[in-house]
Amino acid sequence: MIVINSFSEFEEQIGKELGVSSWHTITQEQINKFADATLDHQWIHTDTERVKTESPFKTTIAHGYLTLSLIPYLWKEIVEIRNLKMEINYGIENLRFAQPALVDSRVRLKVKLAGLLNLRGVIKATMAIELEIEDQKKPAFTGEVVFLYHFTS
Repeated sequence: MIVINSFSEFEEQIGKELGVSSWHTITQEQINKFADATLDHQWIHTDTERVKTESPFKTTIAHGYLTLSLIPYLWKEIVEIRNLKMEINYGIENLRFAQPALVDSRVRLKVKLAGLLNLRGVIKATMAIELEIEDQKKPAFTGEVVFLYHFTS
């Protein structure tokens, strides 16, 4: 894990891979809870019997937005940013879903610091991200996430 205490320490990481998270298994329970939270109960996610005969995957798949929602959790395994007043999710850019994550897939986040701007004391950090699926050539998604960091000094 990388620890960043200031803008200048963050700057040293521009263009570098920051790291890779541990593997996270996407369970049917997690998919069902996400379906309940988002009111998206499409059968390809939740109907474990129907998918066996009607889905090309023959099993349920995680919602694309569920995989996206893992970013903050997995990001915290890669980098610890200290001396913050506040951290804000600012945006997602150039997002592409490459393939679905099947139930019981293991996924992990790979992050590179693509850019960093100091906007009068607020740091805009752009991270190139990829959610890898274990034993798959294509990731679940690629894109860029943008965070705003307000350091204490």
